[in-house]
Amino acid sequence: QVQLVESGGGSVQAGGSLRLSCAATGDTFSRNTMGWFRQAPGKEREGVAVIYIDGGSTNYADSVKGRFTISQDNAKNTMDLQMNSLKPEDTAMYYCAADPGRMYWRPLDPSKYTYWGQGTQVTVSS
Repeated sequence: QVQLVESGGGSVQAGGSLRLSCAATGDTFSRNTMGWFRQAPGKEREGVAVIYIDGGSTNYADSVKGRFTISQDNAKNTMDLQMNSLKPEDTAMYYCAADPGRMYWRPLDPSKYTYWGQGTQVTVSS
């Protein structure tokens, strides 16, 4: 079992920055792939960024490339998402997710992930 707890959400003006953090507990073998996903009101949940715990390689949605950076600290069992140059369209509930599998095919597909956090709200005003 894996437990995930997000923190760091909030409100910011367009162009600003926020840093989200996900604290993970439980079996490390159950979270070989971890990622950030988001869901805006009335929209489907979408993948933002994922990271492979055993190698550190990453994958980003086109909409956030160059603005967001995903990172991990295996010693602390945390995963962060640094979000810069935020836009109003980044407004959403952001979720941390994990899965035992190594998601090399469609890693940003939220339906493939087993464990989820409760989410943290990010609001970007224009």
